[in-house]
Amino acid sequence: MLETRQLSIRFGGHVAVDRVSCAFAPGTLTAIVGPNGAGKTTYFNLISGQLRASEGAVLLDGMDITRLPAPVRTRRGLGRAFQLTQLFPQLSVLENVRLAVQARHGGGLNVWQVWLDRQDWIVEARDILAGVQLLDRAEAPAASLPHGDQRKLEVAVLMALEPRVYMFDEPTAGMSVDEVPVVLNLIRRLKARRDCTILLVEHKMDVVRELADRIVVLHNGALVADGEPEAVIASDIVQQAYLGTSEQAEAA
Repeated sequence: MLETRQLSIRFGGHVAVDRVSCAFAPGTLTAIVGPNGAGKTTYFNLISGQLRASEGAVLLDGMDITRLPAPVRTRRGLGRAFQLTQLFPQLSVLENVRLAVQARHGGGLNVWQVWLDRQDWIVEARDILAGVQLLDRAEAPAASLPHGDQRKLEVAVLMALEPRVYMFDEPTAGMSVDEVPVVLNLIRRLKARRDCTILLVEHKMDVVRELADRIVVLHNGALVADGEPEAVIASDIVQQAYLGTSEQAEAA
């Protein structure tokens, strides 16, 4: 469904993503890991269209989307949740999700469209909010939510768009211990459907071990390991690049 071929980006003399070729199949969850500065979020930005590649290609269903802007990629089926929440802060929780439902149905993002014309969109939005345990905050402004609830709302907005590719960039970052299971359960539900492709950037290795069908490791912008979770985590290159060198472990 989704593929990158020799995908690269340079900022001056710095190569942030270095010729990464990778294909992601429907019905799979791939965790993308690596140390800070490895290029994970930049790679996501290249796929979703926030950055333009210096070279290489992004393909969706075999079609080259490398030069398409981010909104067009979203309409083609790429859905992205960011490290920092991307919401309409002054609109209510329900309005944020309702607008996503409306956009998916071809209604655009007209905030002033009469709600009574499409009560089914409101019902759908409320059902999604119930699934992320935010229905009781439906009328609250998005800006008034604590950080953990804003992350849950962003996942709700992403679900309302019903993309074919879900991209989660550290979805549990900044959440309390009690809030994390809600978002992880949502990702588990999406994975269980087996009709979408999920990419997950995550630092918590216990989460990666549980959810991932496959792990891709980036280091200094390059792909250095790719395979089943246990094999990748146990590999020497991951121990050195991500988890600390074996020499350090022996010294401890």
